[in-house]
Amino acid sequence: MLVKTFGSAIYGINATTITIEVNMEPGIQFFMVGLPDSAVKESHQRIEASLKNNGYRIPGKKIVINMAPADIRKEGSAYDLPLAIGILAASEQIKSDKTSNYIIMGELSLDGSILPIKGALPIAIEARKEGFKGFILPKQMQERQPLLMICRCMVWKH
Repeated sequence: MLVKTFGSAIYGINATTITIEVNMEPGIQFFMVGLPDSAVKESHQRIEASLKNNGYRIPGKKIVINMAPADIRKEGSAYDLPLAIGILAASEQIKSDKTSNYIIMGELSLDGSILPIKGALPIAIEARKEGFKGFILPKQMQERQPLLMICRCMVWKH
């Protein structure tokens, strides 16, 4: 099953929307493509522990994750949450009918807590400009920035 979620890359004061495609099929492998840095590649271990510690699982299937556009470097652990949501949706552990309506960003701790990210303000501006229904981000971010005035922000708390 193929599922799309959306994240964002920050360059200076600008944000670029990143399409995250998660595809599952028979087999047992994990591939991540689209110019992810080491922290993004390491997300597999954070996501697996976070899901397991909250009653979910990484399915025993071949998982291919594409982060597009491929020519933009994806840096940092803020992609953990959209990757995890994509995996859960593609494996039908959660419903996926609305995942593509939102920009989703957040770093996962091993216990499933969602940690703050950098660059939330430009991401919110870009989400609104591109017509997303909103921006899902860690709860701690709500108190730091005037995001609610820019776009519909939904906070996610573990």
